[in-house]
Amino acid sequence: MRQIVYIIIGVALLMAGQSCGRPGGRDRGGKPRITVTIEPLRYFTEAIAGDCFAVESMVPKGSSPEMYDPSPRQLVALSRSKAYFRVGYVDFEQVWMERLAENAPDMQVFDLSEGVPLIRATEPHGHHGSGVEPHIWMSAENALAISANIAAALCRLDAVHAPFYRHRLDSLSQVIRGTDAAIRGMLAGASRSFMIYHPALSYFARDYGLRQYALEESGKEPSPSYLKDLADVCRREDIRVVFVQPEFDVRNARVVAEEAKARLVQVNPLAYDWRQEMLSVARALQEAGIRNEEKE
Repeated sequence: MRQIVYIIIGVALLMAGQSCGRPGGRDRGGKPRITVTIEPLRYFTEAIAGDCFAVESMVPKGSSPEMYDPSPRQLVALSRSKAYFRVGYVDFEQVWMERLAENAPDMQVFDLSEGVPLIRATEPHGHHGSGVEPHIWMSAENALAISANIAAALCRLDAVHAPFYRHRLDSLSQVIRGTDAAIRGMLAGASRSFMIYHPALSYFARDYGLRQYALEESGKEPSPSYLKDLADVCRREDIRVVFVQPEFDVRNARVVAEEAKARLVQVNPLAYDWRQEMLSVARALQEAGIRNEEKE
């Protein structure tokens, strides 16, 4: 209960003092623009920037950053951006970042993965993998580092309002720490292993001592024999949750879940509301642990 109170207080602090006192006030069309790669980065950036900047995502809701190509309209809009905040290692950036920078030569690019403790993948991730697990934002520890990088970038872009950005960083950090505390409480009696179609929760698993099993086979659709092996893993590890993401086909995940009598749960690590998604993952694991205890 205490953790929930901390989160509510932090959210209230973020909602307070929205204006950075920029002349011209709140006209969105008159604000300088920042472009970010994905929606979770927009969540962190808007939480710190308040109404000082208009923040846009290159990869829109419902699209995968491993396969998305920007539209001509987005490329035109990007040329008006004051800065670009990149995740660091997602496929979209590996393919497009150089061209995006060339398209907007006056735009400053900030890498938000600086200072983040990275997980090195055993094999290249995605279609243009860098050998680094790219979903760095799915971690409270990483989120604090990402947020600090965003605040530092905003202070460089707009030094006049640096105290405003630092204040809002403090408020966001309270939300992140409160979320982390709530998750730790929820996972105290939770299932310790889970399966997921695309391995987007590696950092979440690292932070909370969990074990993640991916349905993808070397980044590709799993073969029938691999699916059988995964069902065996579910039974052996007593996995009660199989996570699926909206941008991927759920049929193979459903086969494994039914075979292992596990629950199929949709999560969306690419959603805007980072806090809610983190809590949703923890809640699914908590509920799986409760059901397992009741069964015993």
